[in-house]
Amino acid sequence: MMKMWTVKAVYAKLYPMLSRRPLILILIIPFVFAVSAESFSNTVFQKADKSTAVRRPSIRSATNLVLVPVSVTDPTGNPVENLKLEDFAVLDNGQTVKLQQLLKPELTKLEIILLFDITSSVWYHSDIVKESAAGFVKTIFRPGDAVSIIGISTPPEILLQRTESLPDVLDGLNRLPRGAATAFFDAVVKAARLFPDRPDPETRRVIVVLSDGEDNFSTYKLESALKEVQKADSLFYSINPGASPDRLNRVSRRGQQWMRTIAEQTGGVAFLAERFKDLGGIYDRIAEDLKVQYLLSYHSPDPLSDNGFRTISVTLPKRPELKVRARKGYYSKTKTPPTP
Repeated sequence: MMKMWTVKAVYAKLYPMLSRRPLILILIIPFVFAVSAESFSNTVFQKADKSTAVRRPSIRSATNLVLVPVSVTDPTGNPVENLKLEDFAVLDNGQTVKLQQLLKPELTKLEIILLFDITSSVWYHSDIVKESAAGFVKTIFRPGDAVSIIGISTPPEILLQRTESLPDVLDGLNRLPRGAATAFFDAVVKAARLFPDRPDPETRRVIVVLSDGEDNFSTYKLESALKEVQKADSLFYSINPGASPDRLNRVSRRGQQWMRTIAEQTGGVAFLAERFKDLGGIYDRIAEDLKVQYLLSYHSPDPLSDNGFRTISVTLPKRPELKVRARKGYYSKTKTPPTP
């Protein structure tokens, strides 16, 4: 280890020589003080850095912090705002848990993945699709939010990598290509796996799909797609374009039911658009839902659960007249079963 010389020690060593050469003394003293000051400063800041590194707290526990986006409406369907942490109660696998925090939407960021059916049935209405989706992004997007775009085709294609630039998102929407046959479940799995590994405790993850949900080319099935969305801690919203409930054929009804299952299990909504020109209004409804959505968090009472999946029940004990929509469960981060 290099020996640290103090000003006093240096002066004691040099004094016999410098006392006989005053000019050298005048020239060297500022240098001695400068070297000593720099050494002192480096020593102090090195100690401070080590201390800071040791004491810096972790932002979140990757294994046991559970995030639950929650939408609350009154009996007429209007969103209910200004609720407090103490208004909510959560059961995790039937066990009451202590809530960590409640964040209102203006305090959270959005991580959004947009999925588009780019096969011929939708491509012929691409202008309306692009305009409606662009309006949605412009309405909901704020600094710090991020968007990715995936085309539902064979195979699914990442059309826009994750970006926090609104102009880049709008440009990506404007360049939606025409795709091949539909691999819906494969696209959902790809989207869920596109999210960063560690969720930010102040970020809501959202998948928004424009598709009829029909699938004839996927490797994955409904169970695997649902599991991946749940493992990603993401909400799932879907828009089935150009079909009213009474006009759905057997295959279309099955596709819509698949999307409804994923949406209901993850806290989202599966919409039906009777006409393509209704897309803008439905995208607006999704945007409004996200604008008034709470974000609850708590620590899992059993993050090492062997079966991986744990159920969630969110209620408002003092406000039973209100309707609560939230995810039905989650996979623990440590022993999550692999997707087949």
